[in-house]
Amino acid sequence: MKKLLFVFTIMIVGSMSAQKINWMTMNEALELQKTTPKKIFMDVYTTWCGPCKMLDKNTFSNKDVIAYVNKNYYAVKFNAEGTEEITFEDFTYTNPNYQEGRKGRNATHFFADALKLRGYPSLVFFENDGALIQAVPGYKTPAQLEIYLKMIASDEYKEINTAEAWQEYQQNFKSNFKG
Repeated sequence: MKKLLFVFTIMIVGSMSAQKINWMTMNEALELQKTTPKKIFMDVYTTWCGPCKMLDKNTFSNKDVIAYVNKNYYAVKFNAEGTEEITFEDFTYTNPNYQEGRKGRNATHFFADALKLRGYPSLVFFENDGALIQAVPGYKTPAQLEIYLKMIASDEYKEINTAEAWQEYQQNFKSNFKG
């Protein structure tokens, strides 16, 4: 009995420490929005991108980031040079120039082009109805990402329409994420 209890305890502790962001495809997130509206948080990456790998290792493994993203967003992982078909606003985006087996950089997916991304990684936010809010380029630590996650989830971003307002928002923002 003690062995069984010990194994059960290890399984629970292991599953709690192994929490991860509930990543899905863009098509899955858009489908879920139809019945349960929720904003989308998209990580746009490439397989060759060092800062993208750092984002996975350092930021998306942070327990505060994981909990906040899973609670407030549909989280989408999107390879900007992959082959996934995405239907967005009645148009299907593909990557017809993708070259199978190519090492390093590959052709850019048409959806990444449509989002007008300037680099990788890029973190892209979408409204409850799928409308694009904003892309935020570059690697972010948990504390750097926190301001965007909370500002967009709370709709406070709608009130920030000048550089001065953004500066003031940043100065008044109190970070709670650890790490």
